[in-house]
Amino acid sequence: QVQLVESGGGLVQPGGSLRLSCAASGIIFSIYTMGWYRQAPGKKRELVAEVTSGDKKTYVEFVEGRFTISRDNAKNTVYLQMNSLKPEDTAIYYCSAQHIVDAIPPYWGQGTQVTVSS
Repeated sequence: QVQLVESGGGLVQPGGSLRLSCAASGIIFSIYTMGWYRQAPGKKRELVAEVTSGDKKTYVEFVEGRFTISRDNAKNTVYLQMNSLKPEDTAIYYCSAQHIVDAIPPYWGQGTQVTVSS
């Protein structure tokens, strides 16, 4: 049974930091591209960052320079370090695991709420 379990969300003031974690089980973690997505109320789910099995990292423009994605294959965990948080970063953040064979649908976690507010 595949499980992706996110943690680390919460309430933070603008300019603050949070570190999200996603622990995976039931998959060969090292061969998956791991991603972080987010969904704000009334908006579509959008990609935030992803890291391939070869440790290539991709960021969307609105988090470039503020967020850092990393993975620890020994711990089957992917992280998202979020700095200089803004109110518009408020969303539910989801972890995803995409197999190297693109035709295989990705797995998703249950999400963790991040709220940036003073």
